[in-house]
Amino acid sequence: MISLPRDRMDQVVKRFDMLEAQMAAGPAPDAYVKMSSEYADIQDLVGKIRALRAAEAEQADLEMMLQDRGIDSEMRALAEAELPEVEERIESLRRDIQILLLPKDAADERNAILEIRAGTGGDEAALFAGDLFRMYERYAAARGWRFEAASASDGDAGGFKEVIATVSGRGVFAHLKFESGVHRVQRVPATEAQGRIHTSAATVAVLPEAEEVDIEIRSEDIRIDTMRASGSGGQHVNTTDSAVRITHLPTGIMVVQAEKSQHQNRARAMQILRARLYDLERSRADEERSSSRKSQVGSGDRSERIRTYNFPQGRVTDHRINLTLYKLDRVMMGELDEIVDALIADHQSKLLADMAEG
Repeated sequence: MISLPRDRMDQVVKRFDMLEAQMAAGPAPDAYVKMSSEYADIQDLVGKIRALRAAEAEQADLEMMLQDRGIDSEMRALAEAELPEVEERIESLRRDIQILLLPKDAADERNAILEIRAGTGGDEAALFAGDLFRMYERYAAARGWRFEAASASDGDAGGFKEVIATVSGRGVFAHLKFESGVHRVQRVPATEAQGRIHTSAATVAVLPEAEEVDIEIRSEDIRIDTMRASGSGGQHVNTTDSAVRITHLPTGIMVVQAEKSQHQNRARAMQILRARLYDLERSRADEERSSSRKSQVGSGDRSERIRTYNFPQGRVTDHRINLTLYKLDRVMMGELDEIVDALIADHQSKLLADMAEG
């Protein structure tokens, strides 16, 4: 039987009731927004806790009926039939609550910066980077997220040498964070006369969007250069005669933006730089908490091969969880839920195992 921290459950319900009362009292708009956000975060958990309590009360009543020797045979048969269903419901609710009580990644509800870079494989790698970009674009559309290209460098034969997009919506980083790593493709390029299968790769990085309060960037730590943009800037990006390059001197991180206005370029470049620095800080913190590495899906290292897309066999394999699906065409159309859900479930099971060991 799953054991749950009853004191913590009581605290969550008490907090929920308090928020409900405070919101009904009509607080100031800023306070109301903050309260309603916390209220929404724990609403599902509180609903499960209350459902569990009701089911446990029902279980106690049924068990009491079965212990009553004076009960008639018809009522006894009814109670005996109902008890297993109630016990199954209780176990299911306990599993759900256990997962909802797991420590949450503070960045899970944030928007994300998605970066895709062509790796080994020349023109074919750039084409694959373009395929991945469209896959994520479709996935975002299906989830109702806003997906916007921030910058792009076109491949010589199509696709992208590099493309960066911002993804905005509810739970974006929670659903995309396990996409970071090397994605490998196996297929016959259109230019391959002998029909041989080629292997190429693209690297994906998913960074949580950072606020100014998360990362302070001092003016003396950055160098901003304005220059003439080269190339089209990508098929998804407006062309311009000027571009902005921001270099973060302490880390050497460089961001280039080439959009319609210099002001927009600078704002977007700062947004991406802030996300990269925030990701760097998170990575350092993860390394310091070495025990938390056990609960990661993979290492999070962007040099790690995480997934293979095999076109001749119509197969996609995620190597971290040994998941293979023979529906590559649908995955490339943005149907990523089965893979993402499996990665999240694996991550949760490892967190639960770590908690049990602790």
